[in-house]
Amino acid sequence: MKRTVDLAGLMSDSGCRASDLRRQTSARLELEQRFGSPRSLHLMLAALLSTLLAITAFAQNKPVVLKGGKLLTVSHGTIENGVIVMDDGKITAVGAAKSVSIPKDARIIDVSGMTVYPGLIDSETSLGLTEISAEDSTNDLVELSDEIMPHMHVYDAFHAESELIPVTRVNGITNAIVAPESRDTLPGQDSFIQLDGPSAQEMLMLRDVAMPLNFTGDQRRNRSFESAKFPYTRMGMAAQLRQAFLDAQDYAQRLADYQKKKTDFANKADDKDKKEPPSPPKRDLKLEALLPYLQGQKPIVLAAEGPSDLETAVALAREFNLKFVLNHISHSQPVLDYVAALKAPVIVGPIYEDPEPDERYDAVYSLPAQLYKRGVKIAFASYEAHNVRNLPYQAGYAVAFGLPYDEALKAITLNPAEIWGVADKLGSLDVGKMANLVVANGDPLDVTTDVKQVFIGGREIPMTNRQTRLRDEYGGH
Repeated sequence: MKRTVDLAGLMSDSGCRASDLRRQTSARLELEQRFGSPRSLHLMLAALLSTLLAITAFAQNKPVVLKGGKLLTVSHGTIENGVIVMDDGKITAVGAAKSVSIPKDARIIDVSGMTVYPGLIDSETSLGLTEISAEDSTNDLVELSDEIMPHMHVYDAFHAESELIPVTRVNGITNAIVAPESRDTLPGQDSFIQLDGPSAQEMLMLRDVAMPLNFTGDQRRNRSFESAKFPYTRMGMAAQLRQAFLDAQDYAQRLADYQKKKTDFANKADDKDKKEPPSPPKRDLKLEALLPYLQGQKPIVLAAEGPSDLETAVALAREFNLKFVLNHISHSQPVLDYVAALKAPVIVGPIYEDPEPDERYDAVYSLPAQLYKRGVKIAFASYEAHNVRNLPYQAGYAVAFGLPYDEALKAITLNPAEIWGVADKLGSLDVGKMANLVVANGDPLDVTTDVKQVFIGGREIPMTNRQTRLRDEYGGH
């Protein structure tokens, strides 16, 4: 077994006891055996001290000022020749250069000629749940042992060290919803993440923020005759979902009855004839997971592509008074007025889907514009892990097919922040919000734009990843 060397022991004062000196001498000899001569050891300790000093300096979080850039605030227009001040991980000032006071001790970065905008938010990804699609050991996308799995939590499987996360954030995506794959009707619960942090704990900003309810037909267990099982049809899917919510309602009633009996028992403290205290119902994680949604505390994300699936799923949600956000609806153009009447936000995409045989060539591309014209709040999602970086170009496609530019930008910044309940922290360049922002040399929705720097919580993110390293190593000179 390897022994642990206590480096702090080498720094005690000269008045230490002989036993301490012997212990330190033994530790020094062991270090010399491992790392070479005293000179080598001194060099190693000097390097360690330098690193510690650098960390300490970073921890002081000196104010950082971006000066001279074009600010796309999202919430209050565009500011030419603007200034934005970041301190302690938040935006502390934003405005025109002449109107913002710069702190004396600030580090000033000249971003003249650049465009500065809020970090982008992807409203559905599988980041951290998959690494190599063809290698099962790296995939934790969905639990297929049952179709009703609301007690599955994305945060239990989220892999913060995924190589796909640095690839994603260098193109300006700073936050995302991570969701289970959609092969179950109720596959688990989503988490809202930040794409930087020392560990998964810090990156998981909101756990169990929403629950997908998938009703597209892909959830049927009828892929082959040999393995077919219930639910084999859409009728079966609907019946199974309905039963799950009914069982959860019954579970809630049993919990309420138990709490009442428990209160009544406590109130009879002086009753000599009172019986044994009541026993709680057996805990059921599956039903327990559904309760916040039945009680309207959190939204479900209702995925349906075609008109009939959409209407069936919405009817089911209304039967149990569920709050919902619509998802996909890529091929529901005939019922867009019905969608607008639901007064629910819609996550659109993937915008690169092919049209159905009976649809116009631009049906999917123009859907965001059609929804916006009807007053529907929209957000974009990649539904991806490997190509989340392409999120801004979905918004760019939508602009080409009628969506106003400002609304497209809002659909990957402020709108998703509002939908997921984090608009007080993210989505726009406003004082008090987290300093999640992007510096680029052009329009964020333009594929030719190059992102120069990303800040997450005021920290300058390294603009490197596995792909840039491979490019630099093998790309030639």
